[in-house]
Order: sequence, then C-alpha cells, then structure tokens
Amino acid sequence: MTAQNLAVSGPDAAADQAAVTLAEAVGEGSRPPSHAVLTALLALERQIKQQHQTLPVEALLGTWRLQFTAPKKPAYKAGEPVGKGFYLPRLAVATIAFGREADNTDDLTVQNQLRVGPLKLRFIGPAKWQSKKNLLAFDFVRLQVFLGRLKVLNLRLGGDQAQAETFSQTPIGKLPFFAFFAVTSDYMAARGRGGGLALWMKESDASEAPTLSHI
Repeated sequence: MTAQNLAVSGPDAAADQAAVTLAEAVGEGSRPPSHAVLTALLALERQIKQQHQTLPVEALLGTWRLQFTAPKKPAYKAGEPVGKGFYLPRLAVATIAFGREADNTDDLTVQNQLRVGPLKLRFIGPAKWQSKKNLLAFDFVRLQVFLGRLKVLNLRLGGDQAQAETFSQTPIGKLPFFAFFAVTSDYMAARGRGGGLALWMKESDASEAPTLSHI
C-alpha cells in the first residue's frame, strides 16, 4: 500500500502524515480512528487549495469503494478540525465508477452503486471534468435495480436522451459535483456539493460505468 499522494508535494510534514493516515484507512490492517481520518482529509484539502494544484482526470478512472464519509460539512474552526465522520459498514458496499464514453473522447460516464446482500441499486449518467478546480460534475439519467443477476428495474430518469444532450451545456454550478483533492493508486478523496467529505479505496482499474449508448 503506497502512501504517495498526487496532492502532496514538498516538505509539508502535516500533509505527508495525512497521506499516510488515508493509506492506512483504506488498507487491510487496523484502521485509524475516525477523527484522525477526518483531520487528514481536511489537511490535504487545505494544501491543494493553497498550492492551487490540479489533478489528472485519468487518475480518477476506474471503480472505487466508499470507505469513509463525513457528511455534515466538516471544516477548520479556530485552526482546529471540527466535524464527525464514520467508516461505512462492511455489509453495505457503495461504489462509484468513472469511465470514458468512448475511446479518444473527453466525455465521461459515472456509475454510483449501493449493494446490500443480493440487492443492488445503481445510478448511471454522464460526467464532465473541470481541471482548474478539480471538479467532476455529473447527472444521473438512469436507475437500475438488480436482485442477484436479475435486473428488476431499468428506469429512465426525466428522459435520459434529452438530459444527455443538454448535459454538456449545463454550468457545473447547477449540477451535483465532487471537488477532488487527493488521488493515488490506492484511494481518492473529495468534497461534495453539499459540503460532505468522502474517502474511497481503489477497487479496480477497470471502470464498471457503462457507456450511455449501451444502457
């Protein structure tokens, strides 16, 4: 498990330690306390903003499993990290996958899935990347429900063809998005539009997100 983080550069000891903490949080050994993970996430987010670093969208491609979330807008107050987070229960497997719509294209796709036992709830749609702010915006256009391998629901959300055609023209500020501040070969971390923080572990280099033309 590597502790190298694309969002960390230079001799910043706090950021280096934060990268180690996040690597341990997604590792197979004992996991750091929740407050330590939250502190590490805030430290890396602050550094990437201060240094105005950009992350490569290619590093996001693949399938990622949600490990830790802090949904209630954690932040620094009086110089101290404030907020609460928790590890996801192992019985609930939440994954997000990013892929390209086709070879040699900048169009992206996203798949967000929750699996509990044999039941899978899956949302699929287009996504786009704004490199200057490390923002990945998306919109879900289809809902699928599986019971085991049996697809029991395949529902368009608001007319997915029309949504897909207008998505590229919609300002990112009007879409749900993640602002990423850490990506490695082992994990990625971001703040959502609602203010929560999330940490995912890399599950596969292959993206489970299907092309929109095949849903």
